[in-house]
Amino acid sequence: MKFQKLSIPDVVVISPHRIQDARGFFMETFRQDLFETAIAPIQFVQENHSLSAQQSTIRGLHFQVEPRAQGKLVRCVAGAIWDVVVDMRASSRTFRQHVSVELSAENGQQLWVPPGFAHGFCTMVPNAEVCYKVTEYYSAEHDRGIAFDDPDLDIAWPVNLDEAILSMKDKQHPRLSVAGAPFA
Repeated sequence: MKFQKLSIPDVVVISPHRIQDARGFFMETFRQDLFETAIAPIQFVQENHSLSAQQSTIRGLHFQVEPRAQGKLVRCVAGAIWDVVVDMRASSRTFRQHVSVELSAENGQQLWVPPGFAHGFCTMVPNAEVCYKVTEYYSAEHDRGIAFDDPDLDIAWPVNLDEAILSMKDKQHPRLSVAGAPFA
């Protein structure tokens, strides 16, 4: 398993070792000991699985505030997504900056999104499936979001935004300037 820190160093791409032969492939997708050595001690409490039937579906940008802030280990198990992470920690030198990476069933990579970050993705093909483990249970009371198309973030989504498919909830998220700094 390889761990690659991105330009926001707390966000990490994890590349599992894939063993392939005529039957298919095998890979370890998570090892607690390696994760703790490379990143930090964590405990996952819930796993989620989403299917986005249509290409150009955008989900996000989502996060949960304290005391229910979530870390996420995200992977695409079918299709491909463009995954985006925004630093929401006011004390961070990378506050309001974002990183993005393509996750696909083909590349097998995963993305570690620590607590204090907003997260979202865009489907690059139909029928994209995403699985992600989280470090805190879902809490509607602590659930928040920011606008995926906030011009202050200047995210280069790989789709025509006029054709993007979003939930009503995701269409109504405030801009980052309104959301403020939810993580001190």
